[in-house]
Amino acid sequence: MSETGIRGVPTTGKATPEGMTGAQSLVRSLESAGATDIFGIPGGAILPAYDPLMDSTRIRHILVRHEQGAGHAAQGYAAATGRVGVCMATSGPGATNLVTPLADAHMDSVPLVAVTGQVGASMIGTDAFQEADIRGITMPITKHNFLVTDPRDIPRTVAEAFHIASTGRPGPVLVDVAKSALQAETTFAWPTELQLPGYRPVTRPHSKQIREAVRLILEARRPVLYVGGGVIRARASQALLKLAEATGMPVVTTLMARGAFPDSHVQHLGMPGMHGTVAAVAGLQKSDLIISLGARFDDRVTGNLDSFAPGAKVIHADIDPAEIGKNRHADVPIVGDCHEVIADLLALLTTEADAGHTGDYEAWVDFLAGVKKRYPLGYDTPASGLAPQYVIERLGAIAGPDAIYTSGVGQHQMWAAHFIGYEKPNTWLNSGGLGTMGYAVPAAMGAKVGMPDSTVWAIDGDGCFQMTNQELATCAINDIPIKVAIINNESLGMVRQWQTLFYNERYSNTDLHSKRIPDFVKLADAYGCVGLSCESPDQVDATIEKAMSIDDQPVVVDFRVHRDAMVWPMVAAGTSNDEIKYARDLAPEFDEDGL
Repeated sequence: MSETGIRGVPTTGKATPEGMTGAQSLVRSLESAGATDIFGIPGGAILPAYDPLMDSTRIRHILVRHEQGAGHAAQGYAAATGRVGVCMATSGPGATNLVTPLADAHMDSVPLVAVTGQVGASMIGTDAFQEADIRGITMPITKHNFLVTDPRDIPRTVAEAFHIASTGRPGPVLVDVAKSALQAETTFAWPTELQLPGYRPVTRPHSKQIREAVRLILEARRPVLYVGGGVIRARASQALLKLAEATGMPVVTTLMARGAFPDSHVQHLGMPGMHGTVAAVAGLQKSDLIISLGARFDDRVTGNLDSFAPGAKVIHADIDPAEIGKNRHADVPIVGDCHEVIADLLALLTTEADAGHTGDYEAWVDFLAGVKKRYPLGYDTPASGLAPQYVIERLGAIAGPDAIYTSGVGQHQMWAAHFIGYEKPNTWLNSGGLGTMGYAVPAAMGAKVGMPDSTVWAIDGDGCFQMTNQELATCAINDIPIKVAIINNESLGMVRQWQTLFYNERYSNTDLHSKRIPDFVKLADAYGCVGLSCESPDQVDATIEKAMSIDDQPVVVDFRVHRDAMVWPMVAAGTSNDEIKYARDLAPEFDEDGL
């Protein structure tokens, strides 16, 4: 592979071997791979690497308070910048604390390299102190992983790790390095090319499949562009906009694809799925052709697969061939990078249009426009107290579309996905596939490190916040001024919503009492942050503007919201999308033929 073919792995190291320790080689390799920021915690097995890391002028190490925070911070960094995020931990519990971020990155296709220390090579397999088979543990949740026992292998392994993490379908790669390899004398030479004979991601789509896809698009009367996170990872948002505008086809963007297509665009129907808009769900369900771009037909989108979009043919384009046909049969499978696929589709559709061949979607577009107008997103304003949707709506309006928003998981995640207008890619970061509570704060920290000139808001629930809020100390000490909006409803809100709807309001273990314990304003102050509180609608704008005015410290705002607010629309788990409700006991009504 040529130098230019090693995506994300600049060949800045010297070709002539230099004598040094394995630890020095590791640091030099990370520098050569382009790493500038690493989130981690030292410990016995990785300690040899921390000594030369102290001397690096090219890498900023950020000492987190928990390894899970390091992993999520690396995720946030990667998702915001498009570069590979890097985290580091020691052996045993340090490494196992990275398991959740690795699984999260694997589900959401986030390019990540995790470097872990391991016990000395001679002790591997003896149950030595702080030994864990982290390679075996993470095999199912990493794109690839390595165990390095020979210090000579360190530069090549790091180069391969960064290349694998950032090419094809992005994902996490683990590099586990034995302490003996770090301590041994070796030589350093950065590889100018990589030899990975079993790894050849297909990026260029097959022309025959493109032609067949175009034929179906021109024949269709009710097509929908079903856009997933792969479009963002492929940096294909501008290409998508051109394709959509050239054809006039309606667009839906999944939870992972929010921002891939402008929310303000007339063709955008919103987010589909369990908590999707009525228009987006109807668009998929009533379609005769789904053009899936970088999406994987997740159960949260499809509901009951047997009843999902029963009249639709499927064009499924994805960089990962394992995703195509995995959940829904693809009439036209296209393996390739979404940017390349979209460009080829647009080129051929333009040629067909010049020859007078275009699709006829006018009746379909009018129908969906009517659905969108008749069933807009909305919420009930409580007789007393603060509506969480209003808080998030105002936050998005004041912070604006250039800000970066992260979220935890649950009701606040769905409200943030719906009530903030996303106009640009890489501005909405969340845990989609794994649904990890505790993601928001460390991910915001990583995003702010990667994009220091951007305003970064973590929108978190009071439950999620209490899982990783210790990283506020990291932010305060390292001058990382993130802003945190706690949507405090005293509950594990989404679980409580299900208990309301499906468990006869038996609220088993979902009451967090978090309007009393802890006092989030005092907690913020204890962590060296600015703490603010807001309890009424008339305080919302002033409170957000106050938070926005503070640029030299992290800010935490405790929004004390109405606890009985629910996320609507909703499709109950395992049911058909035809059973969507846009409010409790209220379902949309369509004509018998859907038009």
